Amino acid sequence: MNIGMIGIAACLGLSALGSALGAGIAGMTAIGSWKKCFLQNKPVPFLLVAFAGAPLTQTIYGFILMNQIKGSSLDEIAKMAVGLFAGLAMGASALYQGKAAAYAADALAETGQGFGNYILVVGLIETVALFVMVFSMGLVG
Repeated sequence: MNIGMIGIAACLGLSALGSALGAGIAGMTAIGSWKKCFLQNKPVPFLLVAFAGAPLTQTIYGFILMNQIKGSSLDEIAKMAVGLFAGLAMGASALYQGKAAAYAADALAETGQGFGNYILVVGLIETVALFVMVFSMGLVG
């Protein structure tokens, strides 16, 4: 058994799991926010799609890192460790980005203001996943 393959699969799988959960949370809130706007005859902000889709990028980062780990010369235990922990970190980033995006969608739909502030916070959470990917790529060489 090649335990390095566990890390390769975990890197993509865990980052994608976080993306699915985060996008689901943000998407459900976007739908609820649109419903509130329709009921109140307010303009319906299409920008909520940006919040709903924000957590999806962590899947891409997981895929990029997965390929780096797969092609690296690290021993199998190191591959497993990097993939597992990086996948967990990127997945957590996506999950919490989705939660922040959900609050942002609700606030934007209710007030019609603050998009720049909200997207900034969502982007800051994204930065965690980018750091994990880049620093992990430095580890695997």
